[in-house]
Amino acid sequence: MAHTINLLPSPTARLSRAKGRSYYLDTQGHRLPSVTTILNATKPPAARQALARWKQRVGKDTAQQISTQASRRGTLTHKHLKDYLLGHVSACPEAIRPYWQSLETVLPHLSNVRLVEGTVFHYDLCYAGKVDCIASYHGEPCLIDWKTSDRPKESIQRLYDNPLQLAAYCGAINHTYTDHDIHLTKAMIVVALPDEAAEVFWFDTEDLRNHWHHWQDRLREFYA
Repeated sequence: MAHTINLLPSPTARLSRAKGRSYYLDTQGHRLPSVTTILNATKPPAARQALARWKQRVGKDTAQQISTQASRRGTLTHKHLKDYLLGHVSACPEAIRPYWQSLETVLPHLSNVRLVEGTVFHYDLCYAGKVDCIASYHGEPCLIDWKTSDRPKESIQRLYDNPLQLAAYCGAINHTYTDHDIHLTKAMIVVALPDEAAEVFWFDTEDLRNHWHHWQDRLREFYA
């Protein structure tokens, strides 16, 4: 591990669930819905129909198996990434080795790790979420979201609501850390793939601004 670690304080939070929705509870008793809950509740009909068609095509049991495997793979990869980013040396689980090797094209370019799996709250807009990482990539401070996939995404369109999630997290980070001179205007989604280099989707200031506007639309719909 060659990167520097300079962690920001992370708010204490507890995740709770009610009626199929996720909420983050802070130490003062404020309970805010998660970004993923808001996006799921406001998913456009076309996206819901596409998911239903996929489940029908592959079959209910196969769809469940694919989702479970992807979730387990993502959890293992995130855990190993957390250990790595915090400077803890651990053996890579065999089940995620191809995905970890994929990330080796990205990890050497990280520096100044500021946050790893930290919860952030946006009290003005009433939402919260857990961000994967704040670090510098090629010297540029940014928010990083880690994903795993069995095949390349190839386009931002195939990231679906992930860019909106990214913009929401950036807004919450800048709201949470106003006293720490943090104002992120760049972000990236990194997709780990078996047997090939990870895909990197970079979002500059203008990209994030556009996705932030769409996120605010979904937020208003959620609270309408």
